[in-house]
Amino acid sequence: MPLNPVRAVFEDRPVPSLRLLATLLASAVLATTAPALASAPSPGDTHHEGAVLGGGRVPGEAAVLGEDHARAHAGRRKAADAMRGYPQSRRTAGLASLRASQRRLNATFAASKWGRFTDYFASPDFGVHVAQLPTGKVLLFSFERVEVDPTKETGPTDRLGRTNAGRAYLWDPAKGTGGRAFKKVPPPTVLMPDGTYAPRPAPFFCAGHSYLPNGMVGVFGGNGGGKGGTGARLSFVFDPWTETWFRNRDMAVGRWYPSVVTGADGRQLIMSGQDERGSGHPTPLVERFPARGHRVPWRPYEIPAGVPAERFAADAPFRNDYPHLFSLRDGMIYGLGRDADQQWVFDPVKETRTDLPRRPADFRGYGSAVPLPAGLRGPDSVLVLGGDPLDPSTYRLSGGAWTTDTPRAFGRTQDDTLILPDATLLTVNGALDTRNYGYGPFNPKADLKYRQIELRDAHGHWRLGPAQRLPRGYHSNALVMPDGRVMITGDELQQIANDPDIADGMDGSIELYEPPYLHRGPRPALDRAPRGELAYDAEFQVRTSTPAAVARAVLLAPTTVTHAVNTSQRHLELRMSAVRGDTLTLRTPPGAADAPPGYYMLFLLSAEGVPSTAQWIKLGPRPNDR
Repeated sequence: MPLNPVRAVFEDRPVPSLRLLATLLASAVLATTAPALASAPSPGDTHHEGAVLGGGRVPGEAAVLGEDHARAHAGRRKAADAMRGYPQSRRTAGLASLRASQRRLNATFAASKWGRFTDYFASPDFGVHVAQLPTGKVLLFSFERVEVDPTKETGPTDRLGRTNAGRAYLWDPAKGTGGRAFKKVPPPTVLMPDGTYAPRPAPFFCAGHSYLPNGMVGVFGGNGGGKGGTGARLSFVFDPWTETWFRNRDMAVGRWYPSVVTGADGRQLIMSGQDERGSGHPTPLVERFPARGHRVPWRPYEIPAGVPAERFAADAPFRNDYPHLFSLRDGMIYGLGRDADQQWVFDPVKETRTDLPRRPADFRGYGSAVPLPAGLRGPDSVLVLGGDPLDPSTYRLSGGAWTTDTPRAFGRTQDDTLILPDATLLTVNGALDTRNYGYGPFNPKADLKYRQIELRDAHGHWRLGPAQRLPRGYHSNALVMPDGRVMITGDELQQIANDPDIADGMDGSIELYEPPYLHRGPRPALDRAPRGELAYDAEFQVRTSTPAAVARAVLLAPTTVTHAVNTSQRHLELRMSAVRGDTLTLRTPPGAADAPPGYYMLFLLSAEGVPSTAQWIKLGPRPNDR
């Protein structure tokens, strides 16, 4: 097949002359008549991909350059137009103002008591979805931006066709914080039933996700495009071992903003999400992955591809999307809706749904919920917090009853709350409403309190601490890394509004926070841990060169989170039965209901709560009946 002569200039480099490119493009532009321009869709027409000038597509350009290059050129022209409306100088000044206010406030906080923020660096992705992988790398995925002006919708929510596309990257902390530390891992190319059937990287943003027992991340749903967004039936797994996406059979119904949780049997339950009709049409259908008759992927080489989900007998008629889901120590799945009267418990064996009491607070927007640490056993209670800027209280569900718990300093929405290795809690991110920080969006004078962290101690008391650099509201995320640091990212509009170089393709940002325990003395050493699968309620040995420094051993489940929904968190203390030289004998949790099968970070802690760098262990040998 003969080469496109213009592509040859860029790809195969026989260089017939760049003058050819200029001539062909000029001819294409001169051939455009005024009536044709008048009838072309405008740059703001989100339902077309037609050819436009002035920041959009040039008629005839695709025939000359090819479709992909033409889209790239159109994107650059559109970006140039946006830069006139929201110039780089404004972004640079905003970031400088935020950096200065952060420095002034944080100078008053001692690191040993409050922790400290360290690195702030560019990322190629917005981090709408993040997952800590058992390889030590972090998966980030979201969407291709369609605007660089943060006062407009930067994502392709309403788009039909090729621009409604997803993207994904891996960040390898071992490689540092520069561009070389990131690797692009694009999702599979799909044809969406949106009337265009244009191939594009799967638009899996605003999906739901949780872990499978073999360390893979199951991702369900996404954006089907159209006004306000619609539900996609997409189903994928990301394999951290081969760093590859695999597509599974489509779900029975589209889901836009669903939640997913992994149960004690290693299967995933998928609930809620707006269906193919879009906003205002949440589906009550519950699905389970993988379907019965298909083995749960247990070992790293067991890759589910083309596997179906199945309908779960009980429905989950949540009126609002992204409910909080948790698998607690009784083996039940707790579904905590945003509406106070939609609190349910699901039996994954009997496939039934039972009512829970009404939550004390009324409607909650996007805010966090955490299964509280319960020592040697799995969690038996959940703390619901955030989601209402007028309500600083937290609410605890325990024993089937609700109580009002210790309040935080103030109410906030869009916050992320994490369990730390020492069993304390950390809240980061948050806003007054979506992306309003008290003075509206994008403003460098955003109310500083929404940038301050909050720490909850072992007694349940909260206290405000230092501030992160960016205010991060809608689409903000955070997770605990194996070295005990906390990664913070998300809120694409704030990232774009404060981008130090909007033209460099690194349009996201990541911040790192060191909790107080990293400033209270030396770390214990965890030199070796078992690499194979560990049975429940069984002894195992680890090696440490600092046995005298070890006071506790804990398991912390990795985090995969979006939209303040984090169904995977879990913290368990481990029994320490013997210390002989450099060998510690520990005992795994009692059963799968305490700790669903999969990968966990094992930390050794000193008496001061200083954690070792974690080693990954795998809980749950494959049952004989699978």
